[in-house]
Amino acid sequence: MAPPRQPLPRSVKILGLVSLLNDASSEMIYPLLPAFLTATLHAGPAFLGLVEGLAEAVASLLKIASGVLSDRVQRRKPLVVFGYALASVARPLIAVASAPWHVLAVRFADRVGKGTRGAPRDALLAEAAAAGDRGRAFGFHRAMDHLGATLGPLLAAAVLAWRRDLRLLFALASVPALASVLVLVFGVRETSRPAADVPGKAAVTAPLPAPFLRYLCVLALFTLGNSSDAFLLLRAQQCGVSIVWIPVLWTAHHLVKAAVSTPAGALSDRMGRRGAIAAGWGIYALAYAGFAVAASAPAIWLLFGVYGLFHALTEGPERALVADLAGAAARGRAFGLYHGVTGAMLLPASLLSGLLWQQFGAAWALGAGAALAALAAGLLGVVTERTHPVTTVSRPVHPA
Repeated sequence: MAPPRQPLPRSVKILGLVSLLNDASSEMIYPLLPAFLTATLHAGPAFLGLVEGLAEAVASLLKIASGVLSDRVQRRKPLVVFGYALASVARPLIAVASAPWHVLAVRFADRVGKGTRGAPRDALLAEAAAAGDRGRAFGFHRAMDHLGATLGPLLAAAVLAWRRDLRLLFALASVPALASVLVLVFGVRETSRPAADVPGKAAVTAPLPAPFLRYLCVLALFTLGNSSDAFLLLRAQQCGVSIVWIPVLWTAHHLVKAAVSTPAGALSDRMGRRGAIAAGWGIYALAYAGFAVAASAPAIWLLFGVYGLFHALTEGPERALVADLAGAAARGRAFGLYHGVTGAMLLPASLLSGLLWQQFGAAWALGAGAALAALAAGLLGVVTERTHPVTTVSRPVHPA
């Protein structure tokens, strides 16, 4: 009988709470953004793809740079604080947007904040957890993130039931955003890394392991078919889901992710990362094929639940595999490239979906995503079959 697992480090739990609060703020806005852009500001599907894709693509450069910088300095936390603070200030400004390009500018600032914090935060998490427990640690973090994404739409639905005013709702999203920054600043105390553990310039520019780079290429292919979830929310409205129920639909979707992410991450610790990721990508392909042919609101509700399983099975294991393959000295740079590549691919992915949707309809746009995901799932086992985790000793990030 396997011995019981030790509790997760408190630092992992606190960083999870930060993500919960931040995502509660973000998801008060995000599920209603397609309706705000298309109905209130009169933008089309192609512009929706531009908003979601361009902000992620440009911010991806910062994700790479912040990852490299976090490897070169002795403390990663200042970069994480700056990223959360910038997003928390910018995001509620959508409340005063009067033209589509205003939303583009705010989303860009929000994503720059995410790009700055993503790689350093994931490196902190990887260092806080033991190598054999990283899948569970990242799975827990993603579960907390999704729990916040569950609370956000519930708060949005409550506000809309009280007063159907999207601008008021967007302004109120600043409250949990501010709370997330305060918890991060006062709740996590990072121990500076010894100078000997900070890689020099030559180490920072040295080539990353070949298995990691092959994994990154397949991930880029998958992401080309993984366009913004805004298109799925738009599809939900097309199939008869009322805008009042959109936040509840988004909540149910995130409940699935929150419930399954931690056990799915722990399963990848025992059974291997590749199997969990490939299974998740296969479920994604099935879900997108379903969205392509869906014709009723009940079908949409079921498909959003299935789609949540994809996230739960892949998000923690994908990040754990990055940490396994990269090693300690290049961990920040590897996470920067991971976030950078997936972020940059969202521009062509979202533009491709937007243009296919506008020219040929939703079935073509969503069907293309399903086909690319199935291809990537098949390639994953081929290009990574001889990879092995890089086992390193983790240094704890101490909570205050």
